[in-house]
Amino acid sequence: MSCSFIAPEQYQQQLDAKAHSLEQAFSQFNPPQLQVFASPDKHYRCRAEFRVWHQGDDLYYIMFDKETKQKIRVDQFGPASELINQLMPVLIDAIKQNPALRFKLFQIDFLSTLSGEVVVSLLYHKALDNDWQQHAKALKQQLSEQFKLDIIGRAKKQKILIDKDFVVEKLQVHENTLIYKQVENSFTQPNGKVAEKMLEWALDCTADSQGDLLELYCGNGNFSLALAKNFERVLATEIAKPSVDSAQYNIAANQIDNVTIIRMSAEEFTQAINGERAFRRLAGIDLSSYQCNTIFVDPPRAGLDDETVKMVQGYDNILYISCNPDTLADNLTVLSQTHNISEFALFDQFPYTHHMEAGVYLQKK
Repeated sequence: MSCSFIAPEQYQQQLDAKAHSLEQAFSQFNPPQLQVFASPDKHYRCRAEFRVWHQGDDLYYIMFDKETKQKIRVDQFGPASELINQLMPVLIDAIKQNPALRFKLFQIDFLSTLSGEVVVSLLYHKALDNDWQQHAKALKQQLSEQFKLDIIGRAKKQKILIDKDFVVEKLQVHENTLIYKQVENSFTQPNGKVAEKMLEWALDCTADSQGDLLELYCGNGNFSLALAKNFERVLATEIAKPSVDSAQYNIAANQIDNVTIIRMSAEEFTQAINGERAFRRLAGIDLSSYQCNTIFVDPPRAGLDDETVKMVQGYDNILYISCNPDTLADNLTVLSQTHNISEFALFDQFPYTHHMEAGVYLQKK
């Protein structure tokens, strides 16, 4: 049995409906014409997670129907990358034949890249011992004849790496290839092709920028590194340590010398830039030396807090990527008092769902 979960023949229809919905929701702000960036209609997700079902000698992937809670066998998964689909049957067949690897296995996660790398995480309801580790190493060696992959074993209070826990992605952004370390269980853009379009849109919006760029919520430096060419310097903040470590790796890998990453939250940075609080993490960084005319924000679903919105209003140009149009609209009720929307975009990161990724570029009135 195979389950694809998508209907490519309906893709354009659902994308048109999303675009209409977004235009209606933001009409009060008088934005320009919406730019719509489509996803591939299949094999667009670089990440996928499956539960594992044991039935006698058989072993297979399952997902649960959100409404009925019934389990659905999944041999192939249309939304997932072609690489994940190629690996799925080979991996499960190999594990099925190996008692040490299949016993108490309850979930398998995949993180793949456009550049052909994949990390597989095997999750267990048992402690992982040396015997498991030896069989996992043999599995990696076996699969490495076909795939460029690494394996992670996870159990309660255990994480065992069979080599490494990250992939190295290569995104084509206009004429440049950008290298990104992406760590398992850390945030990365799930739709690689749409991620490339988002970076190109952000570059085009800021093509004629002056001075420096301030970025909040920079993650692994995804946007920071792409945008660095449009600014004198980039100062970026991120609170999650694995993301900060990845960002530093990516700065070196791309040989970019005008990006500085600070490990702090947007709220903390707002306090620092307003002179309300001093941070040892800012030792050696002269915030007053930056001439940041442009600020870039890509906040979590909750959007920007009230104090950060006020701080953001102080910049001439605001580039805002949002995974939640509702909170973006809330923030725009304040930001639109001082700024006009000059660019407006929809990025279809999650086809066949109600989720929408939106982008706005605002300039001071």
